Amino acid sequence: MFAIVILAIASGMALSAQAAINGQLGAKVGVIESSLLTFAMGTVITGLLIFFFEPSYDVTLLSVPKWQLTGALFGIVYMVVMVAAVPRVGVAMASISTILGQMIMSLVIDTQGWLGNAQIELNYWRLAAMLCIAGALVCIYFANRQKAPVIENELKQELSNVS
Repeated sequence: MFAIVILAIASGMALSAQAAINGQLGAKVGVIESSLLTFAMGTVITGLLIFFFEPSYDVTLLSVPKWQLTGALFGIVYMVVMVAAVPRVGVAMASISTILGQMIMSLVIDTQGWLGNAQIELNYWRLAAMLCIAGALVCIYFANRQKAPVIENELKQELSNVS
């Protein structure tokens, strides 16, 4: 279990790096184009991984329940929102907001046993974890507010240099 947690943490770190890179790209070429590039590259790389490493299964994508295919739509929403949000609020604020949203929905899914997942009771520890993440969001929000005038001045300066 420890190795999986470490891999998940590394994955989260990669998501933050991706958000920063895509945010910069999105500011230059557009939010949708940046998202398209990310998904196109992901499609090619995932296709290669499937071709070379994935074992064959008896079930195909066309034979699974159709609701299971909707997960991709949520990935699109995440990508577009992050590309748009990062240049405006920063990687930390965009990420912690996403993490809080993930925790809220994760706890609801676990508690209700939705989407074919095992039901896991909501207890004080799980609720405390969500509140800690909410506290982190509040701290980052107020830290950003203190920095906001500096960022706005830098953006105005950058825009005036472009004109």
